[in-house]
Amino acid sequence: MPWKESSVLDQRKEFVGEYEGGLVTMAELCRIYEISRETGYKWVQRYQEQGWKGLEDLSRSPQRHPNQTAPELEERIVDLRRAHPRWGARKLRAYLEQRYSRVKWPAASTIGDLLQREGLIIARVVRRKTPPYTQPLAHAGEPNQVWCVDFKGWFRTQDGERIDPLTISDACSRYLLRCQAVERTNTEQVQGIFEATFREYGLPWRMRSDNGAPFASRALAGITRLWVYLMKLGIVLERIEPGHPEQNGRHERMHRTLEEETAQPPAAHRRAQQKAFHRFRWDYNQERPHEALGQKTPASCYQPSPRSYPARIREPEYGTGMQVRRVGLRGGFSWKHESVFLSEALIGERVGLESIDERYFTIYFAEFPLGRFDSFGLQVEPLPSCGKQKS
Repeated sequence: MPWKESSVLDQRKEFVGEYEGGLVTMAELCRIYEISRETGYKWVQRYQEQGWKGLEDLSRSPQRHPNQTAPELEERIVDLRRAHPRWGARKLRAYLEQRYSRVKWPAASTIGDLLQREGLIIARVVRRKTPPYTQPLAHAGEPNQVWCVDFKGWFRTQDGERIDPLTISDACSRYLLRCQAVERTNTEQVQGIFEATFREYGLPWRMRSDNGAPFASRALAGITRLWVYLMKLGIVLERIEPGHPEQNGRHERMHRTLEEETAQPPAAHRRAQQKAFHRFRWDYNQERPHEALGQKTPASCYQPSPRSYPARIREPEYGTGMQVRRVGLRGGFSWKHESVFLSEALIGERVGLESIDERYFTIYFAEFPLGRFDSFGLQVEPLPSCGKQKS
C-alpha cells in the first residue's frame, strides 16, 4: 500500500518499527508498503542515526548557495582582517589577489558583509569633508619630484616620555621614507635625519613642509638654517599656506593611519614606540595596498632618486655679472662701507646680487631668489613672488 499523504510520518514509524521487530524481512516489508528497498533502507538508516526525528521530511532548499564563499576562504579573510584591523574590504581583497592570484576571491562588497557579520567593522568618526587641494601636488607625477616632511603631533608613551615623530614620504608613490622619533625638534636633529635619508634614497627635487620650525621662520622668505642646507643641495623647499594642512593632504592622511596603528594606545616606552614605527613603516610600504595607487603597494611604485647625495656639499657659485657678498656674524652684508641686514640663517654664507636697475638688485642664494635690495635705502625687501628659481 502506498504512503498516505496525511499519515506519511506515522507509516514511516510503523515501517521502521516492524523492521526493528525482526519478524518481517526488508523485501517483504517493502512489498507490503509498496516502496523500493532503497527507500526502505534509507528510512531505517535515518532512524538509526537520528532517532524518530530522522523520519521527518527534510527541506528541499539547498543547504549552501552556489555563490556562497567557501568557509576556508572566509576564514582566511577574517584572519587577515584581524592581523590588519584598519584595512577595509577593498584593501583586503587587493592584498589577497596579489598574494594568491589563482584563488577566486569574493567581491569587496561580499567581504564587507562578512566583516560586518563577524563584528569586525570599526565605526569611524564622521569628519567634515574638505575639497582636495590639488594644485600644489600637480607636479608630483614621478617618484622623488616632491617629498613631504612634517612632525606628527606629539604624544606620550605609557611611562610619560614625550614622542615627536618626524615623517618623510614621497608624494607620488606614498612611500614612507622615514618615521623617526626625535629627542628635539631642532635643525640639528632634523638635518641629521635628512642626511641619512638622502644617503639611502638620493635627493628629491622639492621638499614640502608646513610653516613651523625648523622648516620656516619669520625671516626674509621664511629662510632657516635647514633651508640653507637644502638649497645647497639644489632642493626647492615648498611651504603650504598657513592653516591649510589639506595642501599636504596625502602626508596628513598617512599621519592619521600612523596614529591609529601605533599610538592608540601608545607603547610602554621610547624604544618600544620606535619599534612600532618601524613595523608600521614596513607594513605601510611593503604590505598595505593603496587605493590611490590602483591597490598597489608604495614599495612597488617607488624607486630611489638618481641624484645621489654628494660626498662634499659645494658652495654656491654665481655668474660674473653678479656682485657677491658674504653674510657676516650679525646676519648682514657690506655695501659701500654700510651693513645691510639680511638674515641670521645665512651667517657665513655667500649671496649674489643681480642688478635690476641702477637702484634695485635681486638677492640670490645659490639659484634661489630671496628678496630685493634697495641700494639707495640700504634695506632688503620681500619679492612679490618669492621662491622661484632663477632661469
